[in-house]
Amino acid sequence: MELAAGDGEDNVVTVNCPDQAGLGCDLCRTILEFGLRITRGADVSTDGQWCYVIFWVVPRSPSINVRWGSLKNRLMAMCPSSYAIPFYPEITEPGPPQFYLLKLFSTDRRGLLHDVTHILSELEFIIQRVKVSTTPDGRVVNLFFITDGMELLHTKERQEEICSMLIATLGPSLTCEILSAEGFQQGFSSLPPTISEELFRLELDECESSSGPLCAEMKKVQKATINFDNTLSPAHTLLQILCVDQKGLLYDMLRTLKDCNIKVTYGRFWSDKKGFREVDLFIKQADGKKVIDPEKQDALRSRMRSEMLHPLRVMIVNRGPDTELLVANPVELAGKGRPRVFYDATLALKALGICIFSAEIGRQAASERQWEVYRFLLDDSKEFPLSNSLTNRNRVVDRVRKTLMGCYN
Repeated sequence: MELAAGDGEDNVVTVNCPDQAGLGCDLCRTILEFGLRITRGADVSTDGQWCYVIFWVVPRSPSINVRWGSLKNRLMAMCPSSYAIPFYPEITEPGPPQFYLLKLFSTDRRGLLHDVTHILSELEFIIQRVKVSTTPDGRVVNLFFITDGMELLHTKERQEEICSMLIATLGPSLTCEILSAEGFQQGFSSLPPTISEELFRLELDECESSSGPLCAEMKKVQKATINFDNTLSPAHTLLQILCVDQKGLLYDMLRTLKDCNIKVTYGRFWSDKKGFREVDLFIKQADGKKVIDPEKQDALRSRMRSEMLHPLRVMIVNRGPDTELLVANPVELAGKGRPRVFYDATLALKALGICIFSAEIGRQAASERQWEVYRFLLDDSKEFPLSNSLTNRNRVVDRVRKTLMGCYN
C-alpha cells in the first residue's frame, strides 16, 4: 500500500498474488466494506494463474477512519491459500466466520442506530442480522448478530474495546453485553406477495425504480452502454461499458460476472472529469471460449445492465397503521451480501431527522435468487409526517437511494 502524502491525493492499493475465480469481486467488496471509494480507476491483469491488481482509493467521507493495516491483512488473507506467502506467515486462510450477539440497552434518541452502526463499521464488525425495538418507556433494545473482520472477538481485550468505545461515544447510560451465537442462522423475511412482486421485479423501466419515478438527477445514473467486440483478440471477448459512476459500481460489475461464471483476464477502469466510468474487460467463459453466441451476449448484457443500474431497491409501504421503509439488494451466489447498506440507510434517515422505531435484516427468495431485505419501521412525527404525506415519503426514498448510490458520501 502507498498511502497519500496529503489531502486530496489518492491512496494506491496493489494486490499481486495467485489468481482464483471471483477474486476481483472479493477485493472490491472489501474495499467497499472499509468505506473507500475507487477514484480515477483500477487495473486488473492475470494469466490465469497469477494476478496483478491496482486500485486508487480515498475514504468516502472525512468521518471514516480507515485502518489501513487491517485492510492490508484482510486483502492478503483473500489470496489463495494453495500458495505460501513466505514473508507474512501470520496471514492464514480465514476459517468459517464466528457469530456473536451484541446486546445494547440505552435511552432512545434520533440517529442512535446509525451512531452504533458507524462505530461497529469503524471497528471492522460486519452486521449479519439486527433486531431493534423500542419499549414504551423510551428505552431501546438493540440486538446485533455480528462477525469480526479481525477474528478477535473471542478475546477479552477485543470485547472491552468495542464496549468501551460504544459507552464513550453514546454515554454511560448504555449497557453492553457480548455473547457467542453458535448455531446462528440468517433470518428470513416474508413480505406480502403484492409488495414482494413490486420490490423484486425483474425488469424495471429506464426511468423508474421499484419505488416509483426517478428524479431528474437520478435519471442520469440510469444510463449505460454495453458492447461486445470479438475482433481485437483471438482468445478473448472485449466487453466495453460506459456509464455514470456510482458507489459500488466496480463491485456490481465483477459480482455479476462472477455469478455468471465469466472470467476476466484483463480489465481497465477509469473515470473522466464529468463523472462517467469507462470500462474495458477482456473476458471468456468458464470453458475458456469467447462469448460469441448473440443470445449469450444479450443475456449477459441484460443482466449487467440490471445489476449496474438497479443494484438496490427502495420502497416505502404501509405496515398496518405504520410506515415501513424497505431496502433490498441481491445476494451473491457465494452467499455474501452487499457491504454498508444498513450503514447508508440509517445515515440517510438520521440526516432527515427520522427516528427508527424498529429494524430488521432478513433474506428472501424471489426472482430465482436470494435477496437481502432491510426493514425499517419509521416514527411518524409532527415535524416529518409520513402517513399522509406523499411528498415526505418521496423525500425519504430519494434521500436513501442517493445515499446508497454515493451522492452524499
